[in-house]
Amino acid sequence: MIILPNDPLSQRVLDFARLHVVPPILNHSIRTFLHASAIAAREGVEHDREVLFHACALHDLGTAHAFDGPVRFEVEGADGAAAFLTAEKVPADVVDQVWEAIALHTSAQIAERRGPITMLTRRGVVADFDEPDPAFEEQFPRWDIERELKRLVVDQVAHNPAKAPKASWAGYLTRGSVEPDDF
Repeated sequence: MIILPNDPLSQRVLDFARLHVVPPILNHSIRTFLHASAIAAREGVEHDREVLFHACALHDLGTAHAFDGPVRFEVEGADGAAAFLTAEKVPADVVDQVWEAIALHTSAQIAERRGPITMLTRRGVVADFDEPDPAFEEQFPRWDIERELKRLVVDQVAHNPAKAPKASWAGYLTRGSVEPDDF
């Protein structure tokens, strides 16, 4: 049985994500948390379960129309998550952990060298694309996440090419040289 954190803040985080991201992104975000939690358990990685949930649940917030600002979707999402958590009176050090995890979730070899929240968020994202878990997908279906994520990112870049710096994941994605699961 899959059990998500049910503390009041985690419920508000989930509601906030549900309000802003499309269902395939929401399900991917929850599966990311489930993969990250499984990795942590398997490898004995100590972490704060609720903080990990917040980072994973909000990691693609930058794909939402409300957070489609002038820079990369990862940074826009990190800024949006930080603003939300700050308004929720979350301590600044925790907000910073979540910001870093979201901003770096597409940054291979960097995120893995940061703290456990950043590392586990990145590895959870990768696992959801590379090692799908049928049990997770039964409860939180994929709903063509690969195509939907690419569409959202490419649409943002079409309106603002500056959102896809040449060496970024969005940059590679919009030039067609990478698929969503190749990061």
